Amino acid sequence: MEKPARVVFDIETLAYPLASFDAQQQEYLLRFARTEEERNDALLKMNLSPFTARVIAVAMLNPDTLQGRVFYEHPGGQRTAIDDGLVELLPCAEEELLTRFWDAVSHYPRIITFNGRAFDGPFLMLRSAMLGVPSTRNLVPHRFSAAEHCDLLEQLTFYGATRKFTLDFCCKAFGIRSPKAGGITGLDLGTLVGEGRYREVAEYCLGDVRATAELFLLWEAFLSWENERSRSEDRLLHMRRGSRA
Repeated sequence: MEKPARVVFDIETLAYPLASFDAQQQEYLLRFARTEEERNDALLKMNLSPFTARVIAVAMLNPDTLQGRVFYEHPGGQRTAIDDGLVELLPCAEEELLTRFWDAVSHYPRIITFNGRAFDGPFLMLRSAMLGVPSTRNLVPHRFSAAEHCDLLEQLTFYGATRKFTLDFCCKAFGIRSPKAGGITGLDLGTLVGEGRYREVAEYCLGDVRATAELFLLWEAFLSWENERSRSEDRLLHMRRGSRA
């Protein structure tokens, strides 16, 4: 019997300039910053909250078909396709980006993320509420099951029983090409957007999703006891052959 469709997703976020907040908000955001280093750290942390940042990209990939979409901020950008047409890059403003995401994710009974329960899911839900975009599902369901939302950070730490590592570190440990191999990290997103290099943001986000998809298939093949393993083993072999082509 064919299993229900599943999708891997990841988001990229970017803080609003400090000057866009009123004086009271700025004071609150910098209340613990006593040094220049602490101030810079506080400004970086603004990227991680939907109260101080926006979604600039969301990538989605079906790990079984390798078809996907990236909705991303790109004023004046054109819709394009890559990977022999398997992945579409669709430029849109944040409100439309969120609307398209909720429509797409509603078709997948199972979602797969890396740290999505603590970051991506809450960020998308809160940000959508702030912009008046209806959510189509709860991205943070019951924690102790990977059936609806498989958060690989939870699974690879056995729900917090062992030490946490970054996606980059986990990929290297499992022999997966790191999404940071291209030299771009999350710290570069502000510069890329400022220079109008929006497509690089989209491709960076897609790289995270591809790595997460491969990590998921490894987890499902060797560490999951809820699913049949042959499907993941076959898809993992296909993905790795494609990465070497």
